[in-house]
Amino acid sequence: MIGEIMKRVLGFIAILIPTLVFSQNYPTKPVRIIVPFAPGGASDFVARIMQPRLGELLGQAIVVENKPGAAGNIGVDAAAKSAPDGYTVFLGNVGSIAINPAVFTNLQVNPLRDLVAVTQVVDVPSMLIVHPSLPVNSLKELVAYAKANPGKLNYASPGSGSLDRLEMEVLRKLEKLDMVHVPYKGGAGPAVAGLMGGETQLMFATSASAMPAVKSGRAKPLGVTGTKRLDQVPSAPTMNEQGFPDLTASSWQGWFVPAGTPKEIVDRLHAVAAQVMATPEVVSRLATGGGVPLTSPSPAAFAEYVAAETQRWARIAKESNATPD
Repeated sequence: MIGEIMKRVLGFIAILIPTLVFSQNYPTKPVRIIVPFAPGGASDFVARIMQPRLGELLGQAIVVENKPGAAGNIGVDAAAKSAPDGYTVFLGNVGSIAINPAVFTNLQVNPLRDLVAVTQVVDVPSMLIVHPSLPVNSLKELVAYAKANPGKLNYASPGSGSLDRLEMEVLRKLEKLDMVHVPYKGGAGPAVAGLMGGETQLMFATSASAMPAVKSGRAKPLGVTGTKRLDQVPSAPTMNEQGFPDLTASSWQGWFVPAGTPKEIVDRLHAVAAQVMATPEVVSRLATGGGVPLTSPSPAAFAEYVAAETQRWARIAKESNATPD
């Protein structure tokens, strides 16, 4: 009996030792960050700001690999099917992780099942912007104007299932507003350009996408969806300040690794992420695009947050009849 128990213990140790040694030596080669969107977008912006400092801390080259397509689903699929060895980190966001599973019905990958949450790394609140010609200067004034002009306001978005569109759907439902949805292809950039050109009158856009238009005076900010005002646009109050707590939201971004990645490596990445996001240069550069560095207390805490966000946006997507574009 004792001999059998010893055999099992020794067998377990034989399995465990290589994993521990591997984790202690990690990393021994370049680490890649998969970004599920094209170069130049908000996620790519975040990844490349983190890249130099992350490389310094891990002592290895960090390769940013853009895998755009299908609203981020191609990148999610590639990350989930990668080896669970810590050499593939996925930079997911609220859309690719929490919204897409409710919008796309034929996905083979389930982020909650096939990826392990490491930590949130940045909070990117949305900004409600309007064309300068619109005679409103606050969210309440916008609501009053929309009610007085039913069906006459066009709102832009990067697509039916995008966070930008779903945020507007929350507002429409809260206030029973009659407005026309105008979806654009190619992300928030074309949608913001359409608003600046007068094709539409209002939209929610990530602060990174909206900031250039606001700074140039070609769009007017009415508020931000974050928990506090942005230093770059202090005049724009939060939605909560204006009496709309249901519109508190964020295009958060975070690190994920393939399911099966050793816990020691997940913990190491979590600790390194905290150092990266506390680096003054990283903080400063993110702020130019309205990004706020934010790391989760633990991988488990981030996993709970992601699960709650998935449930929240699935309900809103269903109520809004969101579909793939």
